[in-house]
Amino acid sequence: MFIDENKLQEFMIDSGIVTRDIIDRAVEIAGKDRGVGDYLVSEGIISEDELKRVQAYILGIPFINVGAQKIPLEVLSLIPEPIARRSNIVAYNKDSSDLEVAMLDTDNLSAIDFVKKKTGLKILPRLTSTEGIKKALAQYQKSLKDDFGDIIRQETNNLAGSGVDDPENLKKVAGGLPVVRIVDTLLKHALLQGASDIHIEPSEDQVIIRYRVDGLLHDAMTLPKNSSSAIAARIKVLASLRLDEKRLPQDGRFKMELEGEKVSFRVSILPIYYGEKIVLRILREGAGGFTLESLGFHGDGLERIHRALKQTTGMVLTTGPTGSGKTTTLYTLLDLLNVPDVNISTIEDPIEYQMPRINQTQVKPDIGLSFANGLRALIRQDPDIIMVGEIRDGETAGLAINAALTGHLVLSTLHTNSAAGAIPRLIDMGSQSFLLVSTLKVIVAQRLVRKLSMNRERYFLKKAGVDQLAKIADLERLHQVLVDEKIIDKNVSWTQIPFYRPVAASGEDGFSGRIGIHEILNVSENIRELIIKNATSDQIEKQARIEGMLTMIEDGIYKAVLGQTTIEEVLRVISE
Repeated sequence: MFIDENKLQEFMIDSGIVTRDIIDRAVEIAGKDRGVGDYLVSEGIISEDELKRVQAYILGIPFINVGAQKIPLEVLSLIPEPIARRSNIVAYNKDSSDLEVAMLDTDNLSAIDFVKKKTGLKILPRLTSTEGIKKALAQYQKSLKDDFGDIIRQETNNLAGSGVDDPENLKKVAGGLPVVRIVDTLLKHALLQGASDIHIEPSEDQVIIRYRVDGLLHDAMTLPKNSSSAIAARIKVLASLRLDEKRLPQDGRFKMELEGEKVSFRVSILPIYYGEKIVLRILREGAGGFTLESLGFHGDGLERIHRALKQTTGMVLTTGPTGSGKTTTLYTLLDLLNVPDVNISTIEDPIEYQMPRINQTQVKPDIGLSFANGLRALIRQDPDIIMVGEIRDGETAGLAINAALTGHLVLSTLHTNSAAGAIPRLIDMGSQSFLLVSTLKVIVAQRLVRKLSMNRERYFLKKAGVDQLAKIADLERLHQVLVDEKIIDKNVSWTQIPFYRPVAASGEDGFSGRIGIHEILNVSENIRELIIKNATSDQIEKQARIEGMLTMIEDGIYKAVLGQTTIEEVLRVISE
């Protein structure tokens, strides 16, 4: 949102908000790198509302104090909460053809275009303040909670006396309106909160509902104890599971369309002391279309991956613990490779997303279709590219290596803590080192860190803080990477590089979404020699760093410099 600084200063003086002396002093102190308006707000000389009103007047756009309004839920929910938070845009007033939206940046045309396509209405942007947006966003939580609470109270009362505890009536109850509304509202609520998982946990006197948002579990609500078996029955019906089986674990999946979005739910049911614990993994079918850059890859590491993908044979591995985004990275790589002149086949457990023109096979151990057996069958299907969801044992590892040797590009995942650790892990599984040097191209290790929202503040490390970082990262090499990628000037020291931290606001913790931190190990000639000599993972990592590999913690610090996350968040994730 560009506003001429001189014009802004003159309007502030003319409107009587500040005197010319104050403006002159502000210009002198703020310098060229900081707007005078922002300086006056930060010093408390004027309020943000006053600044935004002047900006709105100059731009010819109405100003709205959206935080002071009680927005109807049906209008507020026209923009999904994750989009509203990410783009700082809130719908607050609607008629038959127009929708008024409050924004911090009325030049955000992509957000306006998204809302226009979603609603089919003419969008009328209005300028508002950060505080106004915060209060409006807090209404999502309150409105949804109130709405959900009303439905739960009403429908749980309706469940009473419906025979929910009678096994003979369970199927009838599962299809009844009260429990259908409870489960549908629960799923909708989780989706709007941006949750990746829903945990439904029966306890002695209540049912606890928890959501995993940005990798962290949060208590969402508690439900009456008598709703537990009805909710379990409804989810079993949706996932085509056995209603009468309460002693053994069950797994399934189902699809629904919620808020105009197609969503798959992967269901896991586990018997516990007080009933059945249910975990639903939310898989948004429109979640594809990622780019490697949007996942957090950059610089030399990105180039190494692209070079590996241009090969027609060999192995590309992604490593990390469960929930570190390995599968998303693999799907993004497959998306890049998915062109009409290649045949791509996968063997997965489970199939997370359906991809067009890719032949995906689901592992079914109960009937003997394991990763190894499925991989044997895939090789006879004339594939050019094979994706193995996970290398879990020596047999699968051996088959994947042989596939890479016989003219296929193989992509897979492995559970190790670092990129260098993947090589000893494969050797422990029985893989021959001379075969690994012939097949391995690139190994990616990764974790997911929470991304900072716009509610953040800048700060600088003191020398003691820099010294602490220097113990766990090669700051000299990282400084050179930041210079090479034109992030900082070469003469700037670490105490002069700004970092960022969240500013807690009502209803949020200063984070929104997640991004990957990576280390990308290129299997060079020197690394191959170390593999043949059965070198340790530390020796392999040392050589990879000499050849330019950033470790995950160094990549995390790089992203903290960009303002995408915090140093504390990086250290939290790495220590886990």
